[in-house]
Amino acid sequence: MKCVFMQLRCKPGKTYEVADKIYEREIVSELYSTSGEFDLLAKIYIDENEDIGKFVNEKILNIDGIVHSLTTLTFKAF
Repeated sequence: MKCVFMQLRCKPGKTYEVADKIYEREIVSELYSTSGEFDLLAKIYIDENEDIGKFVNEKILNIDGIVHSLTTLTFKAF
């Protein structure tokens, strides 16, 4: 499994709705409300053989209320 972090900026007043929709899809390991430039931080494990871009576009970014995202890939460093 590959660990991916996604930061999501939501339309004003839509953060809780977006979070609920993400949880309904059962695709995140952890989901946090955050301060700063983004509203939500999601930790997602994606199968090694799955295309990350396709996963992100089909399972996350099609949720109404998301206006911007930042995806961070992780690598085994040690």
